[in-house]
This record gives sequence, C-alpha cells and structure tokens, in this order.
Amino acid sequence: MEFGLGSGGGGGGGGDESARRVQVRFTTKLGPPLRVPSASLAVPSNLTRMGLSEIVNLLLKNVNDEHKVQPFDFLIVGELVRLPLEDFLLAKGISAEKVLEIEYIKAIAPRKQPNPSLHDDWVSSVDGSNPSYILTGCYDGIARLWKGGAECTHKLAGHTGAITSAVIINGKDDSKHTFHIATGSKDRSLRLWKVLLSTNFDGIDYSEQPVNVRESKILQGHTASVQSVSSDPSGDMICSGSWDGTIKLWEVKNSDADGDSVSIKKRRLISNTANQVESQLEGVAVTTFVGHSQSVSSVIWPEHETIYSASWDHSIRQWDVETGKDTWNMMCGKVLNCLDVGGESSALIAAGGSDPVLRVWDPRKPGSLAPVFQFSSHSSWITACKWHRKSWFHLLSASYDGKVMLWDLRTAWPLAIIDSHKDKVLCADWWKDDSIISGGADSKLLVCSGVSI
Repeated sequence: MEFGLGSGGGGGGGGDESARRVQVRFTTKLGPPLRVPSASLAVPSNLTRMGLSEIVNLLLKNVNDEHKVQPFDFLIVGELVRLPLEDFLLAKGISAEKVLEIEYIKAIAPRKQPNPSLHDDWVSSVDGSNPSYILTGCYDGIARLWKGGAECTHKLAGHTGAITSAVIINGKDDSKHTFHIATGSKDRSLRLWKVLLSTNFDGIDYSEQPVNVRESKILQGHTASVQSVSSDPSGDMICSGSWDGTIKLWEVKNSDADGDSVSIKKRRLISNTANQVESQLEGVAVTTFVGHSQSVSSVIWPEHETIYSASWDHSIRQWDVETGKDTWNMMCGKVLNCLDVGGESSALIAAGGSDPVLRVWDPRKPGSLAPVFQFSSHSSWITACKWHRKSWFHLLSASYDGKVMLWDLRTAWPLAIIDSHKDKVLCADWWKDDSIISGGADSKLLVCSGVSI
C-alpha cells in the first residue's frame, strides 16, 4: 500500500510526488483501540512526525469510524524521530532498503490550568508527591497546602524569612488524614509541621478560610540560609543543605507533637481571651557533613544509606550516611542549583545550574565523568530538575527563562515547552504522574495536566 498526503497535511512535504518512498511497518505497545494493521506501507521519505501521525490517524480511522484524531510520537531503533524521515535515517546510518519498523506512542500535549493559584510573593518550592494536595513554599515565609492544586486549605506560618524548600515527609505516617512536612528558610532554621486534614471532629467549619498551622519543632544549627531539604525513604530523618556549605541530618521520629492547627478566626479568639505561653520544641542536628566549599544548593536522599548534594563549588557529591564521608565527587565546572536522581535503575544524576544546559551523568560508568546526556534548549540558568517517578526516560527542568521543559532521553529536543509563567521559574515537580506543577517569581502556582507518560 502506498500513502501520499495532501499539500500541507503531512507537515513535512508529504505532498511532493517526486519524493522517494520508504517501506515502513507501524508497531505500538498501546491497547487494541489504537493499533493499526501490521502490513507494510510505502510512505514519502520526507515525512516529518506530523506526517507520520496523520498516516497513523488515517489507518486508525479506517479500522474504527469513531476514532478521534490525536497526535503521536515515533521511535526508530529506540530513538524519537525529530527530523524528516530521510534525514533521520541518514544521520543514524539506517538503511532504507529494508522494511523500517516505526513504533508510535501517544504524543504529550500539556493542558494549562486556566486559573493559577496566586501567592503573596515568589513561589520558591513545590512538592507534588501527594495525589490530592500540592505543597508550596513562598518568599512571604508561609508554606501552603492546596487541595486539588486550586484551593488553599492550610497555611504553615512561623518562619521569619523566605521559605526556600518545603517537602512532604512521605512514609512518616500511614494515615491519609495526616501530613508531616519539613520546611527550610532564609532565617537559617528548619521547621517540622504536623497537619491534620480530618478536622470535622472539632465542630469548626474550615471552608471559609485556610487553617493556620504552627510548627511542632524548630531545628536550629545552620549559620546561613537553608537552601534545600529532603527526607529519607522511611520518613524518620531529613537532611538539609545550607549556604554555610554544610549538610545536616535531623531526626523526625521524635517530633510527633501535634502542630497547633486552628482556624485564623479561632486563634484570634484564643489570643484575646487567654494569656497562654506556647512552648516551642527545639531540635539539634544528629550529624553534620563537611566537604563543600560553597553553598549547598540541593540535597536528595533517595536511599537510606546514600545522600546526594549539589553545590555552588561546582561539585556533585555522593555521601555515605553511616560514615559521613563523600564516596563520589565530581566537578562539573558550573555553579549548580539543582539535582535529582532517577532514570534507569534510579541511578542517573541530573543537574542544572549557571548555564542553559541540563546535564545527566551515570556514576556506574567508570573512568569518565563526562555527561551521558546534555539538553540545551533553555536560554538562562536552570533552577529545577525532576525525574518522572515511573519512567526511565522522562524528566523536567525549569529555568530563569520562564519556561518548564519536558525531556525524553531518546531525543535531544524537548517533548513539550510550558511557557505560562511571566517571570523566572524557580521550582517544578511532577504531580499525579500525569501533571507538571511549577512556581515562580510571578507569585503563581501553575498546573499543567494531560502529560501522559
């Protein structure tokens, strides 16, 4: 069977009758409603992925009249096609003499939330690890919980400086009605919070305004701004990276005193009618890791025995929690703002910093500290990067250029570019595995859904 597309329909010169033909067979791992017949086809060699997508949609329409047109992406020998077909084959040294197998997958088309959630200052931190709530940290010194990403239900007020990092401590409590949260701030402290979501038992209606929550513990010890906070997989400890160049470890398991969770209205009544003295529990670090010579901008604790850190001293370090020694130290020549660990076997390190390049390293490869992947479509400093929890290939990045980009290791071009922010993007994360959340200097929390991985 031969395919020729009408003028403009293929998005890549599909209507050129003089174009060479290539024999292809489309394959997919998608379910039966989206599977085309396995017969080989002759298609113009100058088709782009848009032209290929049109052909697949036509084939699906022939099988099912009710099929609705949707965009697809295409892989040849495991790599995403981002060039006209003939150019791709030439660049990869693939022969066009045999039937070419092309796998198609659903293309990613993010849908932007119509009404962003406004804050009173820059949104510096987002955590999307809970499927029902989003946690944000803000330069006004307040962390907030957003139900469904849209309704602010709780305010965590206590810091005297801008919040730089806010994380949900997963694994700390099995109850779906309780959140354990850690925040770090420019006021040099960390604070622990226990948020009770199920509050109907006290007879107070919280629908009119957010619940004010007080910290359950204040963690003091850093001598400069706390830049990053991460919890260990069990939720029993957290680590923090600071502008003072150190990493500190703190116990969480003995911090179960309830946060003072009352409505703003009720708190005002209490303060006006009783002279109560509220005790503040203070904690000190269990241990301190020393090695970086400048600010520790990002820490991640993916495994019980291992912590990773990135610094303005241009280095990424891997730390043994038991000994407090760095077991892997790599200099990358750039100030670093962010890092994350994920990808294949959760072993790849992604980091970004003072240039527009997102880099990925594989520490398992001995003898070389060169990045295994580099992505360079941003136009300014990179502020955040995050691997998808369920994919070896996908990660996102955020930048001062106002954009969030979605990447697939199988191509050098971004799968999607989200440019909804009107200023620098300071933080980004995945939410519910199919959405991207981000915050920035425009004081907005933005949610983009429909990111099917």
